[in-house]
Amino acid sequence: MDHVERALSTFRKPYSCAQTVYAAFKEASDASLEALKAKSGGRAEGGECGAFYAAKLLVDPQFHADMERDFAAVAGDTRCKIIKGEHKTPCEVCVKTAASLVKKYASF
Repeated sequence: MDHVERALSTFRKPYSCAQTVYAAFKEASDASLEALKAKSGGRAEGGECGAFYAAKLLVDPQFHADMERDFAAVAGDTRCKIIKGEHKTPCEVCVKTAASLVKKYASF
């Protein structure tokens, strides 16, 4: 199972969007999973999507602007409220896109 499939298979079973993207690529402690859960559902800084927030944790900051562009091209924005409210993009699409961007911009 590749990283993207792993992320999708654990989304909501048992993980949140941020948890599932992070845990698909790295071993995560209970404490880090709790911290990531608190960033899910648009609760990251600026209302950012939790899946996108977690993806940025896994990728060198020099690629964040490119990731933001690529993520928004699929999801409609990087902010959860706009993604879900205006663009009606399903969370599963955000998880898949975020995990795909980690694969693209990091060496996993």
